[in-house]
Amino acid sequence: MEIDDKLIAYLEELSYLKLKEEEKEQAKTDLSGIIKYMNKLNELDTGDSPALSHPFPETNRFRADEITESFDTQIILANAPMKNEEYFMAPKTVE
Repeated sequence: MEIDDKLIAYLEELSYLKLKEEEKEQAKTDLSGIIKYMNKLNELDTGDSPALSHPFPETNRFRADEITESFDTQIILANAPMKNEEYFMAPKTVE
């Protein structure tokens, strides 16, 4: 892929940026380097490597889902300054 003025202008339009002339030249150089590096990576033989979704062998450390008894609503609401049968009430903050 060739990085030219037309591609830089297209990227400017997509990103809503306006680059100065020296920034355009720097972007061409940077993007060419990135493409060159990616092409180098494509030369690697990865046939024996397993497909990974994440580079680290970590697993989730979530606790097991267990059904437990819920708290009694009346006990929870006992010290509430304002309540409505099953819910906490708060003062109105927006008129």
